[in-house]
Amino acid sequence: MLKVTGLECVRGDRQLFSSLDFSLEAGELLHVHGHNGSGKTTLLRTLCGLLMPEQGEIFWDEKNISGLGDEFRGEVVYFGHNNGIKGDLTGVENLHILATMDGVDFDEKQVWIALKDMGLAGYEDLPTGMLSQGQKKRVALARLLLSKSLLWILDEPFTALDKAAVDHLQGVISAHLGRGGLVVLTTHQDVHLTSGQTRQLKLGT
Repeated sequence: MLKVTGLECVRGDRQLFSSLDFSLEAGELLHVHGHNGSGKTTLLRTLCGLLMPEQGEIFWDEKNISGLGDEFRGEVVYFGHNNGIKGDLTGVENLHILATMDGVDFDEKQVWIALKDMGLAGYEDLPTGMLSQGQKKRVALARLLLSKSLLWILDEPFTALDKAAVDHLQGVISAHLGRGGLVVLTTHQDVHLTSGQTRQLKLGT
């Protein structure tokens, strides 16, 4: 459902990668590897349509994403380095904003359940500025539990999480793949899934 052909991305005057080709089917995860500066984040942001490639095309369900607009954006949830968490708002309020940005229909109960499932029971109505980095990360990741998007693009989602949270997030990703979702992620950790198929892509030398 996701296909990349001849992709080339440049940052400044430096070519990050070129002639990149791959495809991803329902139920598959693509694990992107590479040293710092190899273009991992640039690739993920390009797949979302946030950056334009120097050359090449990206297809979603055999249609070029450049012509899909909101139709494609509604199929994608992007989790980047910036969690998008506002420290003066509670976990509940932040998740409301994130889910609304994703175009998700939800009720108050679902928001509280999502935060609880991410290990934040008892912290839901505290300003997130009072939380640890790992807890803030969990607030941001709770949006995945509300998401209806097929394609998840996750940039270092396990950073700052303890082992229990990492294991739980891998279960969330596995469940998404089991429902026919697709995932592209970068991480320095091994990924252990209970469902779906993992493919590897290495950038740089």
